Amino acid sequence: MEQFILPEGYHSPLTIRETEVAIKEVKDHFERALAKSLHLTRVSAPLFVKPESGMNDNLNGTERPVSFGIREQNDAPVEIVHSLAKWKRYALKRYDFHSGEGLYTDMSAIRRDEDTDNLHSLYVDQWDWEKIISKEERNTETLRYTVRKVYAALKETEEFISRRYNYIEPLLPEDITFITAQELEDLYPKLSPKEREYKIAREKKAVFLSQIGKTLVSGKPHDGRAPDYDDWELNGDILVYYPVLDVALELSSMGIRVDEAALKRQLKIAGCEDRAELDFQKSLLNGELPYTVGGGIGQSRICMFYLRKAHIGEVQSSIWTEDTLRLADEHQIQLL
Repeated sequence: MEQFILPEGYHSPLTIRETEVAIKEVKDHFERALAKSLHLTRVSAPLFVKPESGMNDNLNGTERPVSFGIREQNDAPVEIVHSLAKWKRYALKRYDFHSGEGLYTDMSAIRRDEDTDNLHSLYVDQWDWEKIISKEERNTETLRYTVRKVYAALKETEEFISRRYNYIEPLLPEDITFITAQELEDLYPKLSPKEREYKIAREKKAVFLSQIGKTLVSGKPHDGRAPDYDDWELNGDILVYYPVLDVALELSSMGIRVDEAALKRQLKIAGCEDRAELDFQKSLLNGELPYTVGGGIGQSRICMFYLRKAHIGEVQSSIWTEDTLRLADEHQIQLL
């Protein structure tokens, strides 16, 4: 239970019922702001996919998906999605989207191997979004432009919620700071990746940390990233400083997606070239899928951030250990 942060003197100004109302307000406002900022259309999305499709997100490559057999299909196995990072790209083509157009969807996932704490749950809910770009737009300028669009929606939503609930003071700065994982390692070579994130987030308040997944001078990547969706040269995370817990809080992971060359290169580096034979990866290598930029934005994460909650269980219903339930009850942390 050393991972359970108990803020001294914490007390939520909102009751559970008031919190539920506020969650809806946050989600409704941000969803509209994001769709407007990036010109996105909402679509429906799958909860589970076939393993052989190659569409499930492998995350760091060690997490086990929840799977089950379908009775009417001779117990053919399917997997609960970890995210929709790959499915969205396929959907853009199938639904006949064009350059400059994009989609977003509500994604629900189960991550059975997650280490739960104030920020992490077995249940994951996020807005998954994806937008078509040209091959010429696969560059840093496009990435930064898109990051600023997402950040504008985040900042607009915080301003709205701070007007709606007078106990909330805006935390986000006017602009977001950009820094690469290598630049951050150079600044703090003796710190761990998470300690570096904390340092830069506390200093700048809002940061886009880019090039996650590629090997740094230290010989290790800043963090793991699946090799077959983000281009490790053109991706990153939006991190903000969260004073309630005194932590760097990741609100979004996003990036320009791999093209044929990046996919081949990253599969080789990751030692999983066999994935090139899966349906999704094969379509990509054959040039059958559009070039895209996309990402995921945690729904519970932003609700927690905007409503100044101490635990993600205050804004989503999940399963927690008996120790977590006991400590939450003792410290007035009202888990849903």
